[in-house]
Amino acid sequence: MQQDKTNGGGATLIGAGTTLKGDIHSSNDLRIDGTVLGNVTSAAKIIVGSSGVVEGDISGNQADIVGKVSGNIRSKELLQLRGDCVVTGNLYAGKLQLEPTATFNGQCHMGANIVEMNSNEQQAAIK
Repeated sequence: MQQDKTNGGGATLIGAGTTLKGDIHSSNDLRIDGTVLGNVTSAAKIIVGSSGVVEGDISGNQADIVGKVSGNIRSKELLQLRGDCVVTGNLYAGKLQLEPTATFNGQCHMGANIVEMNSNEQQAAIK
């Protein structure tokens, strides 16, 4: 059995009861069950669990939201709003899956070119 080797490997977990203030940047999967007060960026998948809270923008290849997010969400591929999630902010996604029990207040922009364009504009604004 051959195993793939990745930089750092595995997912990063921010557990329930943990509060993190500041921005997070990761090249691996990231699961948030605690509270993050800052922006979250990952080159892989970002999961906000049912007890997870993010007050800031989320940007990743894929995102799976079950908790609460106050900020914009950018997902190059699939963005899932599941369960009793509450999202207040704009969505930028290649594809969107929204469950009937999810709550979303904001604007929705779809298509891979929309996500890339807005991401590039954001990078230019930082520089």
